Amino acid sequence: MTDAPRRAPARARRTGRLTPVFFARHLLRLAVSLAVLVVASFAMIHLIPGDPLRQMLGPTAPKELVHARRAELGLDESLPAQFGHYVQHIFSGDLGTSFFSSQPVSDIIAHGLPNTLALAVLATLVALAVAVPLGMWSAVRTHQGRRRRTETAFTTLTGAAVAIPEYLYGLALLLVFALGLGLLPPAGLTGPASYILPVTALSIAPAAMIARLTRVETLRELDTDYMRLAHAKRLPAWRRYAVHLLPNTLTATLTMGGLLLGGLITGSVLVENVFAWPGLGQRTVEAITQKDYPVAQAMILVYGALVLLINFLVDVALGLLDPKSSLSASTRQEG
Repeated sequence: MTDAPRRAPARARRTGRLTPVFFARHLLRLAVSLAVLVVASFAMIHLIPGDPLRQMLGPTAPKELVHARRAELGLDESLPAQFGHYVQHIFSGDLGTSFFSSQPVSDIIAHGLPNTLALAVLATLVALAVAVPLGMWSAVRTHQGRRRRTETAFTTLTGAAVAIPEYLYGLALLLVFALGLGLLPPAGLTGPASYILPVTALSIAPAAMIARLTRVETLRELDTDYMRLAHAKRLPAWRRYAVHLLPNTLTATLTMGGLLLGGLITGSVLVENVFAWPGLGQRTVEAITQKDYPVAQAMILVYGALVLLINFLVDVALGLLDPKSSLSASTRQEG
């Protein structure tokens, strides 16, 4: 009887069995999604109104130059042949050459992608570190209808935080802490302090969203038998919440954190431009405004592949953490 509070959470935390059917199903879904992404990125150039090459060279460019450039890029071949070359180049790591800088697109991505990933990963970690304790604190304080004012303040503030776009946070932080008070670097990547403002701007809305989810999960767990028993035994608060409660609220929270990481990678484009961050965001906006189609095409491919890969890893992690995620796959296999 004395070990019940420890055994109950252990049963709730048992890991799922990652069955072959479960893994193969999600791997097949990833492969199909990547194939669709490749087709869509290839079709982007051909769906643009007008002649992209003419737009690049200008309306006064001689026809001979346009034809020569088209032949050089392989745009005079049939669509199936162009698509075959496109897929072959992707697998070889050749994503083309920028129309304007003549720089290999793979070099552009290799230079900017680590900075973009660092920004998104740090923002996700900060959001989780702030949101999980905040959501649990709010749930414990407002459990069973107590402290209505605290509940109202929490839901109002977090709801408003989610509704505000990240780039507006970035502009406000830039005006106050960089340009106004001069406490932090306003732009670029010059050292560890350069991360503070863009990471903060990216993490506020996700932190509010995760805090709301954590509160809901915590309220559900607080009404379980093992938590009632732990409370009845007068266990210390840190043991009840950190040892017994926290692990049982993390599955949904970590899943949301993984999904938000994919969203932050793509959503950091505007924030990177606000802080002149040397990531993919600036190059993406430049490629779109300058109609640098090879770079824009590659950015769509890279951003989409990252989001799909992160979603796949989240599904696999959830299958390991939550037995119910892999149970259905194993049941179908046995049937």
